[in-house]
Amino acid sequence: MSELKQDTIRYPSTRLIDVAKALSGDVRVRILEALGEKSMSVSQLAEALGVAQPTISVNVQILENVELITSTLGASREKICSVTCRSIQLDLPVKLGEGLLRTEELRMPIGMYAHCSVQPTCGIVTRDCVQLGSVDDPRAFYLPERVEASLLWFAGAGYVEYYFANPMPPGVAIDELWFSAELCSEAAGFHMDWASDISLLINDQLVGTWTSPGDLGDRKGKLTPDKWKSGTEYGKLTEWRVSASGSQVNGEASSTATTLASLGLQYNKPIRVRLEVSEDAVNCRGLNLFGTDFGDHRQDLLLSFIRYAE
Repeated sequence: MSELKQDTIRYPSTRLIDVAKALSGDVRVRILEALGEKSMSVSQLAEALGVAQPTISVNVQILENVELITSTLGASREKICSVTCRSIQLDLPVKLGEGLLRTEELRMPIGMYAHCSVQPTCGIVTRDCVQLGSVDDPRAFYLPERVEASLLWFAGAGYVEYYFANPMPPGVAIDELWFSAELCSEAAGFHMDWASDISLLINDQLVGTWTSPGDLGDRKGKLTPDKWKSGTEYGKLTEWRVSASGSQVNGEASSTATTLASLGLQYNKPIRVRLEVSEDAVNCRGLNLFGTDFGDHRQDLLLSFIRYAE
C-alpha cells in the first residue's frame, strides 16, 4: 500500500482552481486509482493504464504540482509515485476575489501581437530556426505563422503591441502590475556596444524606458538552438512594474508619473501592452524579442497581477 502522508489535505480557496483542473483529466484520475493501494513507477503506470509513458509523466507532474501525489527515485533512478492522502477538503470562497491567487499570471507567445510597425533589418524565426517570409521583409510580420515565433527583431523605430485579457473580476483591485520580457538591441549581425531605448506602454501610457546595452551575441544563448548562426544570441530579462505610487524599470524608479490608476484598467476590456522604440529616442536602434526557446530565459511575455496579502 502507498505510504500516506496524511488522511486529508485541506486546500484554501486560492488553490481551488488549480486542484479542480488537476482532477478534471481522465488520465489523472486513473493515475490516482492505480496508486490507491501501492506505489508504482512511471513505466508501471504506463503499462497498467495503457497510456504512453511521456503522457504519464506530464500528468504525474500536474498531480505533483497540487501535492496529490509525491515521487521518489527508485533503485534504478526511475520515478516512483505515491498518493499523499485518502481525501481532500476544498474551502470555497466566501467573498469577492477570495478564490484568486495573490499573483495571477498571463503568458503570451511573442508572435501573438495584435499590431506592429517594423522596418528592415527585421525578421521572425521559429524555434526550429525557420525564417518566416523573406529576410528584411516587413510583410513577414503579418503571416499567420507568426504565432510560432521564438525570436523577432526590427531595426530603428517601431513597435509590437499585444492584447492581454484582464483576469480580475469586477470590484477586485490589484496592488501592482508587472510585465517582463527578454530583450536586446538590433544591429546587423550583432554589436555589443549598440544601445537602444526600449519603452513599455500599457493602454497608451508610458510605463518606463529601458536602455539595452547592445545587440548581444558574444556567446551562445543558453536556449538558442545550435543551428542558429545569425549573430544575436541572447537578451536581458527586463521587468517593468506599476503600483499606486508610480512605476519602476528593473527595480529603479521610472521618470514617468504613470500609476495603476492612470492605466484605466477595466475588467471587460483588453490590456494593451506595447514594446516600442520611438522615433525620437536618444538611442533609436531597434529591438530583438526572445521567446521561450531562444536566449537565456525560458519564457515568452509575462504579465502579472499582484494583490498584497490581506
